[in-house]
Amino acid sequence: MAKDKSPRRPRAETPKGFRDYFGADVTERKAMLDAIAEVYHRYGFDPLETSAVETVEALGKFLPDVDRPNEGVFGWQDEDEQWLALRYDLTAPLARVAAQFRNDLPSPYRRYAMGPVWRNEKPGPGRFRQFYQCDADTVGAPSVAADAEICAMLSDALETVGIPRGDYLVRVNNRKVLNGVMEVAGVLDPSDLSRFDSERGIVLRAIDKLDRLGDAGVRALLGAGRKDESGDFTQGAGLSDEQAEVVMGFMAAKRATGGETAARLRELVGGSAIGLEGVQELETIAEMLDRQGYASDRIEVDPSVVRGLGYYTGPVFEAELTFEIFDEKGHKRQFGSVSGGGRYDDLVKRFTGQAVPATGVSIGVDRLLAALRAKGRMGAQAQGPVIVTVMDRDRMADYMAMAADLRNAGIRAEVYLGNPKNFGNQLKYADKRQSPMAVIQGGDEAGKGSVILKDLILGAKIAEGASLEEWKARPAQVEVARGDLVAEVRKMLDADASRSKASS
Repeated sequence: MAKDKSPRRPRAETPKGFRDYFGADVTERKAMLDAIAEVYHRYGFDPLETSAVETVEALGKFLPDVDRPNEGVFGWQDEDEQWLALRYDLTAPLARVAAQFRNDLPSPYRRYAMGPVWRNEKPGPGRFRQFYQCDADTVGAPSVAADAEICAMLSDALETVGIPRGDYLVRVNNRKVLNGVMEVAGVLDPSDLSRFDSERGIVLRAIDKLDRLGDAGVRALLGAGRKDESGDFTQGAGLSDEQAEVVMGFMAAKRATGGETAARLRELVGGSAIGLEGVQELETIAEMLDRQGYASDRIEVDPSVVRGLGYYTGPVFEAELTFEIFDEKGHKRQFGSVSGGGRYDDLVKRFTGQAVPATGVSIGVDRLLAALRAKGRMGAQAQGPVIVTVMDRDRMADYMAMAADLRNAGIRAEVYLGNPKNFGNQLKYADKRQSPMAVIQGGDEAGKGSVILKDLILGAKIAEGASLEEWKARPAQVEVARGDLVAEVRKMLDADASRSKASS
């Protein structure tokens, strides 16, 4: 007996670390990004779309090895043996664009970009290899006024999409201040920045983990090292107790006002020129924001903000949502960071050899969407289209004309295109589409020049036990003249929307 040699069918599964986005996810994300784009547009920023693929050389980081490009990106060699990779953020492509089109673009160049990025990293709960980012950057402006503007714009964007004042805080710091502190602590030599590079990296990462590890954990990482609960040991920066105390004092420098915080930072940086320059920039940013009405309940100076990326050269900022949610274990915790950014004056220099000042911010789109859902601002069941049912196959043109009339009036509508034999299946389809209404016209209605409108939302409420008065006031099914189709559908949809708003 011959063996079956038919090919194995492919498995219908999403690749590990990736996900599919369906109707409501896509619609809500678009609505949020459109609102943010309107804020950016109001500030004078222009949209930019770059290719999803960049050369590995343009992306930076590391050169490819023999088998594949640097760890962290999805890369391949093309037919010319050039290494290409999917972009891992939206900043590296901007640096390439700013260098490539520097003679054509205005300076400063203000742009925003929104789209997916890809990281070749180990996936985990809530951590995907493809995710969306939303960036805004100013290239070519050396003044910290550009940094202050980014912070103000970020505050406006959060409030515009539905994060109320009091539920978020934009926190601002300056890498120059931290460099001054590290100079005082003896782990930065202004005459030779390559010295103590490893130690500074450990210090940065330790400060960034303050919320998670607490003072004791950070002190351990600043010193000999830290062993976690599993027994894994992390090498420390090797600072003495005196050196570690300087760094810890920096993280605890926040005071009641921005002026008091700056005064404390001046004490900590001592005679460090770079540190004093950073303090002055923070004072300037605070003054500019205060004059615009961005008080400390919206934007504040906070020395504990360091940002992990090594290319930041000056002010850094982070937007943190301060309201509480319940985690997967049922414990209360603050929602946390949804956005971050800062000044990166050396990134474009990789291409041009000349320093080009730049500053920008990136919003984690999925994180912000999750926050809006936690606040009840999104996640409500999306309303589907009005369904025009089919009672007679030979009259499909009439049904298509009804749907066209509704669409031309701005009402979302579709004709049922499945097998119309079983009318019950058409209503089940409408339920699955979250349709608010079904339009029905059989032979009798066609002869009278009328249609039946079945309110599926009210019908579901009646099935759940709506009051008799509500049913009498507006039954779930009415017959109207064909010529009044659009007006009656709109009237019923408006009534459904008003009732839904009142119940919420």
